[in-house]
Amino acid sequence: MIRDITIGQFYPADSILHRLDPRVKFIGTFLFLISLFVADSFWGYALATVFLAAAIGLSKVPVKFMLKGLKPLFIILLITVLFNLFLMPGEVLWSAGFLKITREGVVQAVKIGIRLIYLVIGSSIMTLTTTPNQLTDGMEKILAPLNKIKVPVHEISMMMSIALRFIPILMEETDKIMKAQIARGADFESGNIIQRAKSMVPLLVPLFISAFRRADDLAMAMEARCYHGGDNRTQMKPLVYHRRDYAAYVISVLYLGADIALRVFL
Repeated sequence: MIRDITIGQFYPADSILHRLDPRVKFIGTFLFLISLFVADSFWGYALATVFLAAAIGLSKVPVKFMLKGLKPLFIILLITVLFNLFLMPGEVLWSAGFLKITREGVVQAVKIGIRLIYLVIGSSIMTLTTTPNQLTDGMEKILAPLNKIKVPVHEISMMMSIALRFIPILMEETDKIMKAQIARGADFESGNIIQRAKSMVPLLVPLFISAFRRADDLAMAMEARCYHGGDNRTQMKPLVYHRRDYAAYVISVLYLGADIALRVFL
């Protein structure tokens, strides 16, 4: 399951989404996430499904690779759906003691489940088609107006990009440490919750040590390359909008507008 986390990874491919400006992908992803909470009908979710399917197809990222990122979130998704299924008041469809399933609960559970799944997949598309350097540059450009009020935009963008990039690295490190501890006789599966929590100590201690060591190595590497933040720094590959970027903006805005129209008129 550790290897199934796709958020933070980059999947190399030659697609139109890979060639888009990172600012377009940031804003497009943000508009898509807004649309998930605007949609409140069958046609709204159908439109979101078509838009997401088109994005997956244009990204040239295998669907299996995209969907495996949902496995680590299965428990969270299941708990969220069950809470909405049993705790939503309304017309009772089934009851057993204090447990009741209502028509409104079923509808809400389906909506929440679709939103969570689409949210993860939509966010994954952005990271899978954008390198960490592009993420940093795009975020810095988007937040550039905040420089006027003395907000350290470059430093914030760099920290967020590094944190996002470290997710798959730390997950891989966790997988290696877990296998090493299992080979030494550690048991992470059996026992009650307290026993399982105690069994995680041999995993967490070396993981924290490894994380601090990687952070220290990264800091030394940045200092050795005379990195001093964003003041007067230039980019080796400046971000420039092309026709495909403007077309992507138009498509994203039209999609959100259509989603809002479906919410209002249906």
